[in-house]
Amino acid sequence: MLQQQVDEVKRLWANKRQLAHQGLNLAMVVLTALMIWKGLMAYTQSESPVVVVLSGSMEPAFQRGDILYLDNTVRACLTLRLKVYISNWNFVVARAQKPQLEIGDIVVYKVKGRDIPIVHRVLELHERAEDGYQVYLTKGDNNNVDDRGLYAYGQSWLEREDIVGIARASVPYAGMLTILLNDYPVLKYLLVGGMAVLVLTQRE
Repeated sequence: MLQQQVDEVKRLWANKRQLAHQGLNLAMVVLTALMIWKGLMAYTQSESPVVVVLSGSMEPAFQRGDILYLDNTVRACLTLRLKVYISNWNFVVARAQKPQLEIGDIVVYKVKGRDIPIVHRVLELHERAEDGYQVYLTKGDNNNVDDRGLYAYGQSWLEREDIVGIARASVPYAGMLTILLNDYPVLKYLLVGGMAVLVLTQRE
């Protein structure tokens, strides 16, 4: 099998036209995946609509390796999305605000200066009476203390812009491959390289 793929790559390299055609096929696969991801980002209004649980801090609700689907709109609660309505026979475009969170919501947030998102539950919240602005304190279900030790230096509460999204659905253990690829980067390069070779050598 491996030798066949090697021979096919050599044949492609000798046939520049066929190589260019297969290269376009590979580019189409990548662009399609990117468009789907960008579309999902727009639909959910989340910069990362799908995340993998990387630790056991939310057990038993979520296990390491679970995939979470995030939503940052108010379809389930009024939405961060453009709404068109008629006012005095004129079309007016209004932008709703992000949904307010509630105690018990499971959220994904990012700490300033770090790239890895954290999946924890809203433990406390404070709301300003004059404008309804909220700040949040989170905690992992399986942790003994709240998350203040994880926040950025000098930060005691999360603000709404720190929240990447609210967990709406999960797929158990579907993200274990992602964890393996992060733990063993060589596997990532082998997988990506292997997929590229398969696409390039696929016959019409």
